[in-house]
Amino acid sequence: MRDVIRQKIVDGIHAEIPPLTPRDVRLPQVPGKAIAVVGMRRVGKTTFLWQVLGERWRAGMPREALLFFGFEDERLTAMQVADLQMLVEEYYLLYPQKRDRERVVFFLDEIQVVLGWEAFVRRLIDTEKVEVFLSGSSARLLSHEVATSMRGRAMEVRLYPFSFREYLRHQGCEPEQSVARLPKAERSLLQNHLEAYLREGGFPEAQGLHPVDRAQLLRGYVDLVLLRDVIERYDVSHPVVLRWMVRALLANPAGMFSVNKMYNDLRSQGIAVGKDTVYSYLSYLEDAFLVRIIPVAASSERRKMVNPRKVYPIDPALIPLYDRSGRANIGHALETCVLLELERRGAEVHYVRTVGGYEVDFLARYWDGCEELVQVCADLTDNQTAEREVRALVEASQFYPHARPVLITLYPAAYTLPEGVTVQTALDWFLQRDGSP
Repeated sequence: MRDVIRQKIVDGIHAEIPPLTPRDVRLPQVPGKAIAVVGMRRVGKTTFLWQVLGERWRAGMPREALLFFGFEDERLTAMQVADLQMLVEEYYLLYPQKRDRERVVFFLDEIQVVLGWEAFVRRLIDTEKVEVFLSGSSARLLSHEVATSMRGRAMEVRLYPFSFREYLRHQGCEPEQSVARLPKAERSLLQNHLEAYLREGGFPEAQGLHPVDRAQLLRGYVDLVLLRDVIERYDVSHPVVLRWMVRALLANPAGMFSVNKMYNDLRSQGIAVGKDTVYSYLSYLEDAFLVRIIPVAASSERRKMVNPRKVYPIDPALIPLYDRSGRANIGHALETCVLLELERRGAEVHYVRTVGGYEVDFLARYWDGCEELVQVCADLTDNQTAEREVRALVEASQFYPHARPVLITLYPAAYTLPEGVTVQTALDWFLQRDGSP
């Protein structure tokens, strides 16, 4: 074990920084905290650790002060938490001049495979001049148990599949200036890329694949998440129920989820399972980042709990894998991407149901106190559709007067808007430079 660790340290120090597409992710600037990079499998967490390592190196840190160490290695299968100290000792045997004199950075990729790693990382931060970055495939890194054992010494950074801007950057066609200043031919090209993004999604490994290969790859992702991050992790006793729920949820993006309805649907299929189990399985899927869940906007926590929640996939490309309707689901794909972008921008997101029975897709509250009411409608060329969407925004604005009402659409149309309501094309909204409301 010691020989393997020593060799991996040497290899990690001398490894070339791989080519990568830079991600637009803000890192917390809080001294003395481990940074835990979490997200669904295959969204690029390992690559992001390399990105941070490269940024530190270009900023002037010596390469030997930046250690990348991956724990998903069959030679480390028997590794116990007590063995983690060998990583520290072997590193400082190689670079003794750095101990207690220079700050170094450890990038510990998939460290959660070693049970009990939390106490080791806490001690490492407390006793050595080491800055720590961690990665993990699920919310396990910052579950309640880990947060307790880390005693508040870790901060979370969530990584999602590519945003639309990152998607363009990966394709080599990110605009260098404001979209509003681009000629119409370039805007048309970007619009074409946006519609492709809504179909193909943002998983890095899926970019540029044939649709058949992409579908097979993404199904494999979902199966792996269910097996490793849900069934094995939580010792799920009804995997058939879990898989049935996943198919139902991903086939109905932006749909309302009610425990009672799901419970009754399962019973109609001859599947006997308790309501508490259904609720737990939904939380497991959210922990594994396979779905995102938003509650209704309400001042009462009880009202949030008793009202249905809206469920979205972590990527729009998962929708056609399970939707058997045969329709092009571009509206739900757009709504999914808007939600994910709001979360990337740091918003706390709810949906709104008005007294008059209308629904606004998102109420987004930002860290600086700004609020937005966001309605998503792919096509505004139908006047009745446009009128319904605007009416919902206007009514919701009466209850949230400080929130800026905005209607995001792929295909705008000439329509007289009430005062205060803004229409933005999805292209302009996704590519806002500062990501602010």
